[in-house]
Amino acid sequence: MKKAAPYIELLADKYGITQRQAVLFCICMEKGPRRVDYDDLASHLDMSKIGVLSYASDIDALVRRRLLRFRDVKDEDDFDVPTAVIRCLKHNEVYELPRRQGLDCPELFELLELWFKDLYDDAVSPRELGEEISQLIDDNQQVSFARQLKDLKLVRNDLLLLTLFCHLLVNEDDEDIRFGQIERVFSSSSDFNTAKGELRSGDHYLQKKKLIEHYCSDGIADTTRYKLTAEAKRTLLAEMKITATEERLADVLNPNQLVNKELFYMQDIRRQIDELTTFLQPEQYHQIHDRMKERGFRQGFTCLFYGGPGTGKTETVYQLARQTGRQIMVVDVPQIKSKWVGDSEKNIKALFDRYREQVKRAKVAPILLFNEADAIIGIRMNGAQRAVDKMENSIQNIILQEMETLDGIMIATTNLQENLDKAFERRFLYKIKFEKPDASVRQKIWIQMIPELSEQDANTLAEKFDFSGGQIENVARKYSIKSILYGTVETPLTLLTDYCSEECLQAQTNKRIGF
Repeated sequence: MKKAAPYIELLADKYGITQRQAVLFCICMEKGPRRVDYDDLASHLDMSKIGVLSYASDIDALVRRRLLRFRDVKDEDDFDVPTAVIRCLKHNEVYELPRRQGLDCPELFELLELWFKDLYDDAVSPRELGEEISQLIDDNQQVSFARQLKDLKLVRNDLLLLTLFCHLLVNEDDEDIRFGQIERVFSSSSDFNTAKGELRSGDHYLQKKKLIEHYCSDGIADTTRYKLTAEAKRTLLAEMKITATEERLADVLNPNQLVNKELFYMQDIRRQIDELTTFLQPEQYHQIHDRMKERGFRQGFTCLFYGGPGTGKTETVYQLARQTGRQIMVVDVPQIKSKWVGDSEKNIKALFDRYREQVKRAKVAPILLFNEADAIIGIRMNGAQRAVDKMENSIQNIILQEMETLDGIMIATTNLQENLDKAFERRFLYKIKFEKPDASVRQKIWIQMIPELSEQDANTLAEKFDFSGGQIENVARKYSIKSILYGTVETPLTLLTDYCSEECLQAQTNKRIGF
């Protein structure tokens, strides 16, 4: 020891360990560096096997310094020198522990990746890793992820489990978590089995806090697979921009962005729209919502607007939102139906997760609008074999489940009501059929679109052409362009009649031709 003192002191100083620990590290290098045990130490030091156990605390310290690692954390009898340490020794370099303070979010997740690798390599125990993560969180409160984890005040097992889910998503792009991955964060089989039962039944604390949830496959929740909720991804992992793709699933329109338009309906449709507008006024909505909850009914308002194109279905939704002061989440159906197999199901779940979060945050519940929803609420296929057909059925199953538990307002519009699946038909609380306006309503639309038109001319056009509101708007736009370019039209009825004839011709050429 006296002869080697300068070298022992140098090693202890550089590694930040005691001189005795430095000697033990050298012995492990000499006897290993792979698979060293207490018998090897006893033999080298000419000590009894019981006596050498007095060095166990020093071995533990070397493991914490990552200069040694246990081959099996469950018995801690065998240990070896990690490859990274050996590599540094080969290049005459000091193995430094990764920086643990003053990190940004990506650096923090790089460190978590190393630590979870150590856990899976049995280099650290779950208890030790839990202590490391708790200290890491305390030392890096400048990172939003760390602050939010600290604010959750989780017990060690729950903290480890949630951190594992975040690590797997960020570092391994894995959000389909199985029990085999989860088991390693538990120190004992009894703790794991308890958590396993709670996860299966949906009673785990992290599930109750809406941080993790069952993974859905073919529209059915799989009780052996788990993932972070969309809300957890948007809040905990905002700095890592995990949710950028999901945010494109729907555009949000504010009510003050919507232009006020006077809409004209047949008398029966007007009655239903007026009734729905009254129900959706914030005060009325909250009263109805609370009463329905008290009586054990579903609280969601689900509405179907169906009918031919141009009959005012979409514009009615916009005016409903404007009049009741509600945002609209307009779903991008093509984006939902991703070309990648499996993504569509994830997308539709993410969409509803996002809507639920919006409902919680907003003082006035927004409207979830599936515009031209024919592609996702059509008749499901029995015995689907093709991947595309299975995907379609899976999307529909998820939507049906979400409609059952919806706490908000969902409106779907469709031109093809005859293709509507019966299961969807039953789940829509309000079903309003939009029909082409009669002559008296068409006259009002003509005058509204073209104010300079006389009542007589408007009546002539309304009687002669059985148009929808959308078709009348097309003609009115053409007329406005002509007026802007060439000034006042002397014989508007003649010009408008010509434009109506062209619109009729276009409608005829759109009909199917063939054998």
